[in-house]
Amino acid sequence: MTENNPNTYNKILIIDDDEDLSMIISDMLTSYGYAVTCVTDGEGAFALLTDHTYHLILLDINLPDGDGFALCSELRKTSTTPVIFASARTSETDRITGYDIGGDDYLPKPYSMKELLSHVNAIIRRTYGFGTQEKRIKFGDITVNLSARSVEKNGTPISLSLREFDLLAYLCERKNTAIAKDELLSGVWGAFSTVEPATLTVHIRWLREKLEDDPAKPVYIKTVYRVGYMLEVRE
Repeated sequence: MTENNPNTYNKILIIDDDEDLSMIISDMLTSYGYAVTCVTDGEGAFALLTDHTYHLILLDINLPDGDGFALCSELRKTSTTPVIFASARTSETDRITGYDIGGDDYLPKPYSMKELLSHVNAIIRRTYGFGTQEKRIKFGDITVNLSARSVEKNGTPISLSLREFDLLAYLCERKNTAIAKDELLSGVWGAFSTVEPATLTVHIRWLREKLEDDPAKPVYIKTVYRVGYMLEVRE
């Protein structure tokens, strides 16, 4: 397992037992500002997805301990993280299966690095509305720099833990949208995480204490009855 450039915002997980190819892809994507983690089998992928979140998964179908179709099917029960299938299996049946179980793209091997980068950029842009460029979101006296992973209140830096920032970023990316608690837990803590809902409640409280003028009467991070939470941003 290898990880490069962990502070880059757009995190990609490569699941492929071809370690040489994964390293070539990792080097290329890292040079374009992505943070890349590589794993060679399904068991390792499940372990990572339990405790980490990624913005895109590049998934081979033939894995030493199973196949990518099964992994994607399991992932789709709890997560909407984009999946690009990259495989030497190029039959129409395999391509249709990949899309039917929740894949977002299907790239047959062999492919060029330029072609792969184009597909990755397109999926990131379509899913999150931005590529590797800096993105800031402002609401009231709060400025959130998603690329630099920094937050300011009235121009003064606010210190957030890694998980607090991940939670805030998730809310920012879906501003003015009610987000279910289960979605927040899988999106922030990992698709297969067993974190209790109370953990989410505590992190929401910590964010309010750091960002809201009156945490007891939040203006930005709102509770949506019987649903979850929402970042309310007046345009």
